[in-house]
Amino acid sequence: MTVPAPLSPDQLSRRCDPAQLGFATTADAPAASSGITQERALAALQFAIETRAPGFNVFLLGEPGCGRHRLVARLLDEQAPRQAVPPDLCYVYNFADSNRPRLLILPSGRGARLKADMQHFVAELAKAIAAAFESDTFRGQAEALQEEYKEREDQALRQLGQTASENGIALLRTPQGFMFAPLKGEETMGPEDFEALPDAEKERLNKLIEAYGDQLRELLHQFPRWRRELQARLLALSRETMTLAVGHLIEELKAHYADLANVVAFLDEVMRDVVDSAEELRETKGEAEGPASAIAGNLPLSRYQVNLFIDHGATQGAPVIFEDQPSFQNLIGRVDHIAHMGTLITHFTMIRAGALARANGGYLVLDVEKVLGQPYAWEGLKRALRARELRIESLGQIFGLLSTLTIEPEPIPLDLKVILIGERHLYYLLKEYDPEFEQLFKVAADFDDAVPRDAPTIARYAGFIADEVRAKALRPFDAAAVARVIDHAARLADDAARLTTATRLIADLLVEADYHAARAQHTVVGAADVEAALAARRTRSERLQRLGIDEIHRGVRLIDLAGSQVGQINGLVVFDLGGERFGQPVRISATIRLGEGEVIDIEREAELGGPIHSKGVMILASFLAARYARLQPFSLTASLVFEQSYGPVEGDSASLAELAALLSALANAPIRQAIAVTGSVNQFGQVQAIGGVNEKVEGFFDTCQAAGLTGEQGVIIPQANLAHLMLRPDVVEACAAGRFHLWAVSTVDQAIELLTGVPAGLPDEQGNIPPDTINYLVAVQLAEMATLRQAFAEAHGGGHKKQQKKH
Repeated sequence: MTVPAPLSPDQLSRRCDPAQLGFATTADAPAASSGITQERALAALQFAIETRAPGFNVFLLGEPGCGRHRLVARLLDEQAPRQAVPPDLCYVYNFADSNRPRLLILPSGRGARLKADMQHFVAELAKAIAAAFESDTFRGQAEALQEEYKEREDQALRQLGQTASENGIALLRTPQGFMFAPLKGEETMGPEDFEALPDAEKERLNKLIEAYGDQLRELLHQFPRWRRELQARLLALSRETMTLAVGHLIEELKAHYADLANVVAFLDEVMRDVVDSAEELRETKGEAEGPASAIAGNLPLSRYQVNLFIDHGATQGAPVIFEDQPSFQNLIGRVDHIAHMGTLITHFTMIRAGALARANGGYLVLDVEKVLGQPYAWEGLKRALRARELRIESLGQIFGLLSTLTIEPEPIPLDLKVILIGERHLYYLLKEYDPEFEQLFKVAADFDDAVPRDAPTIARYAGFIADEVRAKALRPFDAAAVARVIDHAARLADDAARLTTATRLIADLLVEADYHAARAQHTVVGAADVEAALAARRTRSERLQRLGIDEIHRGVRLIDLAGSQVGQINGLVVFDLGGERFGQPVRISATIRLGEGEVIDIEREAELGGPIHSKGVMILASFLAARYARLQPFSLTASLVFEQSYGPVEGDSASLAELAALLSALANAPIRQAIAVTGSVNQFGQVQAIGGVNEKVEGFFDTCQAAGLTGEQGVIIPQANLAHLMLRPDVVEACAAGRFHLWAVSTVDQAIELLTGVPAGLPDEQGNIPPDTINYLVAVQLAEMATLRQAFAEAHGGGHKKQQKKH
């Protein structure tokens, strides 16, 4: 078997050639770019945007910072202007039921005009009322009616008084009311004179007084009816006067809106209410009484106003709304209240639109995490989409908690497209646990975390960088700087053949590189400035990494970087803290003893090992048993542990190192401590790819560099991870100079031979393994253990039988 040679420098990092970008600086790059392509997501989003079928709302799933908002904004900027402008929405007073304001739907731009026209109407109405009711004609007619009534009353009383007087009875008006008294000549008779009369005369006069009293009472009972007749005639006069004063205003308005039947019907209702409320309006003093009075109903003219709920007069195409604070009220809308005389009351002019109403007829873009974080916002959104209508109501109304005076606006027909943006786990959680989700969001646009690193993509990526530089008013980047940013995009993708779509991270890097160029007084940002920005990022986040390296070199953490040890190896782990990742070595040790074929994972026994790590240990145990103990008992008990590890351990990337430590212990072959190992294995001893390979290599490099590079140190990685290598320039430089090494292996035999310097030993055609090889030594050791176990079992079993015979 051929031992792999150290990797060449060109295998450690794939660099972008600045010459292939086609420009000297970003100032020379094309002025516009289509951006980073997301073909699958773009097609799904395009379909969802263009189809108008209900339920085909879309969920954009992907990692934050991958350009989802940018792509949505670009597509909607292209699509929305080509669509029809939705109508204006107005709420007006419902003359039949004041608690249920009516909805008027008007062509775009007509709502604002109607509102202005009705404001003008109210202002003119107040003037017309004042002029009409203060005119000499109205006053004269009203006074004539009142004089006629007064004369009728007086005439009836005079006639009654004259009749009574002819019969010797006088009708007197006193502060306490009317009364009758007998006459003596021209004067009323005093009590003494009345008592002096004969009894028969007194009886006659009393009967007359009683009879005339009955007539007076009957007459007084008629007076209220006459007054009602007067009020009716005055009201008819007021209605007639109001019709003459206001009719022409309404007719002028109706002429302006003759093509809108709903507006004409509203104006007819206004006219009827104006006429019916003539006396009430006549007593109105004007709009200066304040909003509280208007809302309380003390200002009747306010009900003729128009609440311009949605105004699309200046909208071009379909509306596009990005709602950053999607609370229940901000989505659904609200009805404001005002305190009046100790009570919260409202009015149809205080209905306020939410994002759903503003986006109606167009597109609403929401961050699903923000929606789910607001109480009842998700349920309110689903209810509106499911019913395809918008009911503006407060949470207090929904749950019966509101005791204040409120209103119920007429529902709004809803026709819009909702675009949710969120991470993948939220999409799958909603799809799993919310049965309505799939009915309402039938389209999923899945954004790639990385795109292929081919020539067309590189050109688009360079165009994106140039656009960002111009948009942020940064210094121009030269081609070498752009190429270095593209290299870093591959590093972020953990794949030399792909580029990350995390454009936010790239945009942040551009800003930092511009800062370092400014400090260096560069007019153009170069590759060195980009490198300085990357180095500064590492410095800001390397506290824990440097602390770990310091502990290693102070002997607090036991990590050997030289010499050889049996059953001891340097594995590699990656820490991910706050979005920053770094690798560090960790000692893995293995011990063996005679047993019953058990490989003990101490991490699992201590409940620190995760299920994937435990799976990796089980796989390597299966490999040992299948390769070395297929025809004999597997008589080994081994223990594996991550030394000085006090936190959870997860992943199978250490299984190659663990297997190498076990083979070393079985073969009694020391492992070179200058070499660290990462990789997972399968049951056939093949080495499989792992994640974080760049961070792991660089973490061991930094540890070795701090102690001094000897030229013996290096890292063994899986052959399958070659495509992922995007190492830092200083690591590549050290490897090129022979001060550090990387080896790529595809089998455990290659790894153990590199680690021990002892040939692995492959069986020949007859199945014989050469002596003094790792596999031979392991096989011999396990065979001896099987023999010892059998002998021990026989001896133990035989002794037991002898004791039984004695009994």
